[in-house]
Amino acid sequence: MAKLILLNKPFDVLTQFTDGEQRKTLKDFINVPNVYPAGRLDRDSEGLLLLTDNGRLQHAITHPSHKLPKTYWVQVDGDITEAALNQLQHGLELKDGPTLPAKAQRIDAPSVWPRTPPVRFRKNIPTSWIAITITEGRNRQVRRMTAAVGFPTLRLIRHQIGPWSLGQLQPGDSCTVEVNMAEHFPHLKQQSTVAPGPSKTKSRRSNVHTTKNVRTTKNVRTTKNVRTTKNARTTNSARTTKKVGTTRHKRSR
Repeated sequence: MAKLILLNKPFDVLTQFTDGEQRKTLKDFINVPNVYPAGRLDRDSEGLLLLTDNGRLQHAITHPSHKLPKTYWVQVDGDITEAALNQLQHGLELKDGPTLPAKAQRIDAPSVWPRTPPVRFRKNIPTSWIAITITEGRNRQVRRMTAAVGFPTLRLIRHQIGPWSLGQLQPGDSCTVEVNMAEHFPHLKQQSTVAPGPSKTKSRRSNVHTTKNVRTTKNVRTTKNVRTTKNARTTNSARTTKKVGTTRHKRSR
């Protein structure tokens, strides 16, 4: 069984444990060693963030090939139309390419905590809420999608990732669940558990060894060239000596 932490990430918190600018990070809310985020959530977004100490589980949650669905509650600027929802549902063109079809529907304003600071509203301009589910993970994708159909995002809350949802978690709260890898991800090959942090370090060491080998090979080639040059010089010297000897022999005659 793998351990998975569900955190309701508050607004204005970075999805990392350290920051040189003294901004709020996960360290302010998670006091469990050797866990890493399984995916990211923008600083100005709120809601569900998953963390684990299991490398296989982290890979299963985040890798695009697994297409784990992620559902967001989004407050948009304006009264969203059926035409806009239809565009979201069928995919639309962004600067980095077309999006995959998404599930998108209008919802009543969810019963959620007030945001700090509060969302800035425009006078005489209504707002509306939608639930959108995507299987991609591009940078600020949902915000770009709603803007592309003419309804910029005012507030974004991630409600669910795969089978895991916020439930009753309040901002800054977390809970831990056990995950049966064979049950949740039966298509994955059974391998030994690897922590996500140390595995990256091992990879770097591997690259260092490879670099050393390449340099060694380069040195061997250089040595070979030196030997070739030396042989060429020796041969040239022998030919020169032979020509000089022949010339002297002719003159003596």
